[in-house]
Amino acid sequence: MPRRIIIHAGFHKTGTTTLQATLRENRTTLKKHIALRLRWHMKDIVAASRGYSTDQDPLALIKVQSRFGSMMNALPGMPRRTLIISAEELSGHLPGRGDLMDYAAAPVLIYAYWEIAKARYPQAEVLIYLSTRSPTAWLASAYWEHVKSSNMTMDFDAFSTRYIKAAKLDDMVTEIASRVPAPVYAHALEDCRDLALGPADPLLDLCDLPQTLRSELVAVPPSNERLGDDVLHAMLEANRIHKTPAARNAAKAAILAEARNA
Repeated sequence: MPRRIIIHAGFHKTGTTTLQATLRENRTTLKKHIALRLRWHMKDIVAASRGYSTDQDPLALIKVQSRFGSMMNALPGMPRRTLIISAEELSGHLPGRGDLMDYAAAPVLIYAYWEIAKARYPQAEVLIYLSTRSPTAWLASAYWEHVKSSNMTMDFDAFSTRYIKAAKLDDMVTEIASRVPAPVYAHALEDCRDLALGPADPLLDLCDLPQTLRSELVAVPPSNERLGDDVLHAMLEANRIHKTPAARNAAKAAILAEARNA
């Protein structure tokens, strides 16, 4: 059984893509010490977690529990290793999608993961890890993601006013810590800028890796970085002009391709 299980359940737009890419890039080096289940390993759990976050239907939570339990039961033997389960969508959808205002579903979801992990491996230490970001930076990044990936036409000032509660990630960390009976650790993206492995370093600090092994790990470039405000404004205009998804998506794809090739 694993000696420790770390559930990294969010939040979106806090360097999670870079963190997961770093773990994946170094998976061979880490293999003797760490087992990984990343977002692409658990698409069915991610889909169910997103579904629960939108309406918090008890039946949707049962689906989350069933799928997470199936994953835990299917794990191979991993004696004395640390199991890292990492996907920002384990906290649900990114707030701003439809009527989703905040991360209110996250404490319920994370409690469910903790409960199932503890039942499956009662002797293992189960930790919760949450990556965070300042409210101002999170709002800017979340807005960019929605304009790029959805039909959002709201301007940034209106978005910031509407979703300010969602941006207070430290408050949600406190809420989760008060409701999940496990150690909860959090680290802000702003505090990772000078770390050798960026946002992956604070998570790896919880794994008690030999220092000689840490020195062998390689960094990856930051992932999913935003382009300039001119690109953002062009995509926002495309959302406002084009009424069909096909036309809207084609226009934004062309905008992004031009910007990346410039």
